[in-house]
Amino acid sequence: MGTAELSCVSLQRLLESPQVEVVAVVAQPDRPKGRQLKVQPPPAKTLALRAQVPVLQPGRARDPEFLEQVQALSPDIIAVAAYGQILPPALLNLPRWGCVNVHTSLLPRYRGAAPIQWALLNGDFETGVTIMKMDVGLDTGDILAQAKTPIDPEDDGQRLHDRLASLGADLLVQTIPEYVEGRLQPRPQPTEGVTYARKITREDGHLDWTLPAGVLWNRVRGLVPWPGAYTFLPGPPQQRMLKIWQAEVTEAGGPAGEVLRADNQGVVVGCGEGALKVLALQLEGGRRLTARQFLAGHPLLPGLKLG
Repeated sequence: MGTAELSCVSLQRLLESPQVEVVAVVAQPDRPKGRQLKVQPPPAKTLALRAQVPVLQPGRARDPEFLEQVQALSPDIIAVAAYGQILPPALLNLPRWGCVNVHTSLLPRYRGAAPIQWALLNGDFETGVTIMKMDVGLDTGDILAQAKTPIDPEDDGQRLHDRLASLGADLLVQTIPEYVEGRLQPRPQPTEGVTYARKITREDGHLDWTLPAGVLWNRVRGLVPWPGAYTFLPGPPQQRMLKIWQAEVTEAGGPAGEVLRADNQGVVVGCGEGALKVLALQLEGGRRLTARQFLAGHPLLPGLKLG
């Protein structure tokens, strides 16, 4: 069961494994996407159809008709990765070996919807993946296996997502046979260290320049690719959104939100503590540019106030 791009890596590994037979893929319904809002299939469905695997797309995972379809398949185990719905007890208890989930954090840290983003937003130096036996709680099930990875300064949300997707897929195909054969026993999650990673909203991308530069740097890299960190250029005729895609912390200082320097090396903006050097940015309606490319067509004078 999976919908988003992250699930495709796990699905591909399962399709390639000689120890696993994928009898069906469950994904969320096709949705309108893009500027023209054309209805498009989720990535997991596209991959499944390419592999000639049947696809189920219930509106809700608790729909009786869907539950009957799954029961007819008689699955031994259900693997879940980035599916996007809460699974009802009737589904959790249906397979002989239950449902296992690929979660992109070291549980119990970052239960919830956005563990990758919050690991970066909080400036963590390490994260990982957990293969968990699912229960009715929010990411509260017993742990089957975990794998760690450092968070590098060069990591952003997309890069870390891709690495964790691969790490989780490898761990999943290793864990399922060991679990089914009884060589791996589920263990309860620790009661200490529980944190929650709430869903990211578009408003989370709006930079508050009164915060320290290090906090804003984590926000810039943590919110790639969506919603992206952004600020606003003042008019005339009206303010425009300015997305910031890449930045680094610098020791320069000045008023929060004020452009301190703008040259081919970057756009330096004062913060509540230190300053942020913007290296790649995108004006509303434009394309992503390096600071040098941007300034060639949009000069930013020192003293300009961003909001």
